[in-house]
Formats: sequence, structure tokens, C-alpha cells
Amino acid sequence: MPSARTKSTGRARLTGRSLLACLLLLTPMYGTATAAASTGADQASRSAGTGARITAVTHLDARTLDMTVQSRAMRSFVKVRVILPKSWKIERGRTFPVLYMLHGGADDYTSWTRETDVEALAENSEALVVMPDGGRYGYYSDWYAGRPRWETFHTVELVQLMERRFRANSSRAAIGLSMGGFGALNYAARHPGMFRYVASMSSYVDLNEPSVRLLLDLGSTADGVDLDDVWGDPKENVDIWQAHNPAARPDAFRGTKVHLSSGNGTPGPLDEGRPLSALLVGAAAEKTLPASLQKFAESLRSAGVDVSTNLYEPGTHSWPYWERELHSIWPTVMEELT
Repeated sequence: MPSARTKSTGRARLTGRSLLACLLLLTPMYGTATAAASTGADQASRSAGTGARITAVTHLDARTLDMTVQSRAMRSFVKVRVILPKSWKIERGRTFPVLYMLHGGADDYTSWTRETDVEALAENSEALVVMPDGGRYGYYSDWYAGRPRWETFHTVELVQLMERRFRANSSRAAIGLSMGGFGALNYAARHPGMFRYVASMSSYVDLNEPSVRLLLDLGSTADGVDLDDVWGDPKENVDIWQAHNPAARPDAFRGTKVHLSSGNGTPGPLDEGRPLSALLVGAAAEKTLPASLQKFAESLRSAGVDVSTNLYEPGTHSWPYWERELHSIWPTVMEELT
């Protein structure tokens, strides 16, 4: 059984960022919580062909662990949380499919287990569930400025480590929310065939939309991130921007099943008890998404991509809706992986 962890009571609490920045970034603004863990370093220092290596493993319970990866691409240490498959310790000659779960821009690798019951969902699963850190506003990209190199870490180094250390096979899916949803789509488009299934919850999908450009520009400035460092100048490096724009590459999703979801920004029963300021942020962040997602879904279908949508009403940019969506798609994810 998964360990009993208490979800953060700061779920709906704003950080010190201004309300405007919260609205602009379209990312979750929630506090963090740290789970107690016993120390352990079994299988540490196992390296990938890239030179990345696991330097420490901390067990949170019988099947959930945190590992520290020394990344050559990042030139730093990166945390990754892993839930082992049900039969991982018993069937030692078996390989397992992998579900990668990507967090939002203002969060970290602990968010999925902190805010959802993903451990309970995975109790009987035969897939590795991998929740890597993606940095605060890392944009799931190798930055034009040279560092960080999140894409290389996630799609090359981490994949190799999971195969060598955790007996992962080539059957993969990716789920992300908010900026993590963009990351899941970005990786799927840039690495055709890498994922069988990709789900994006409450994320922008088209970097060409003027409103998205404006919001990203203003929001990144508020958080000290220069988008020129991420993808270069939007005019001089338009090719880089388009190479990271999921909506500009519908054909790249052929062979991958895509799921898109968001609310309409209207508060509902799942928002009861949330502070007004957080409620306003969650409503505004979600309001513009359905039309954009519907347009993207239509372009994917025109390209022959198997795509599903859940544009629900009501719904805001907040964890209760994402947890509900996770429950809804979980059987499909597991079916696609096996």
C-alpha cells in the first residue's frame, strides 16, 4: 500500500508573486510539503551512456523512492521520484513500460504525490511511474543560452538511466499539467515515436497565439526568466520557437495517442473553500484554453492523429480538477502502455 502522506495545506495559497504574474504564467501556485524518508543508496552510481549517473537513492516506502541524478547535460544534480511497478521486485528478469509525469512551472518533482493519490492509482500497476524535476519555469527545453538542458536530461539521460537501472522498456507515455502539459506535448512532437500516449492538462499549446506570446513575455519577466534565453529572439530565431511549438507540428504526433483537457474557467464545487485570490487566478488561467485546445485537436485529427478531448464545465486551473482528470485517463494510459 502507498504510504500515508499528508497533502500540503498550502494547495490554494499564493506565493509572493503578484496576482498579475499568477494570471499570466498559467501555472499552479501551490506550497510544497516534504515527506519523511529513510535514507538508502542502493544501486547508486549506476551510470548511463551519456555519463549521467544516480548518486543516491532514498526510499519513501516499499515502492516509492527518490533518486538524485548527476546530470552531465545539466551540469548539476536533479531529483526524480519513482513509483516501482507491482511486480518489479518479484519478476527480476522482466522489463516494464514507463509513465513520465511532468509538473507545472512553479512546482517540482514532489507535486504529483503531494497533491494527488497517484500512489494509490499505481498500487496494482505494472508500469514505472517517473516524476522528474523540471526546474521552476524550465520550459522543458534545452535553452538557447546553453543551460539548462532539460530536454536532453529528460529524453536522453533519464530514459537511459531508467532502462539500465530500473529495467524500463521502450513503451512510454507522458502526462503533464500546465507548463508540464506543454512539456509533454513538446517532447512528443520533437521525438516522434518516443511516446505511445501523451496527455496535456490545462496547458497552452500554440506559441504563435498573440495572447500566449504576450502572457509568456510578461509572466517570464515577472519571474526573472528571459525568453530570449529559452528559445532565442522570437523574430531572429523563429525556427527555434516553431520547433518548440506543438501546434505548429501536428504531423509529428502521428502514431501517438493525444489527450487534451481543460476547464472553462468557471468555478465549481471542487473550488469550494479556496481563497478568493487563488480562485480568481485559477479562473483566469483556464478561461482562454478551451478554444485553443479545440483548434489544436482539429488540426491533429486532420493530420491523422488519434486525439481525445475533455473540455469540462465548470473547472479552474487547480489540483482538484487535475486529480479528477488523472483518475479519468488512468485506465487508458495503462492500456496504451501494455
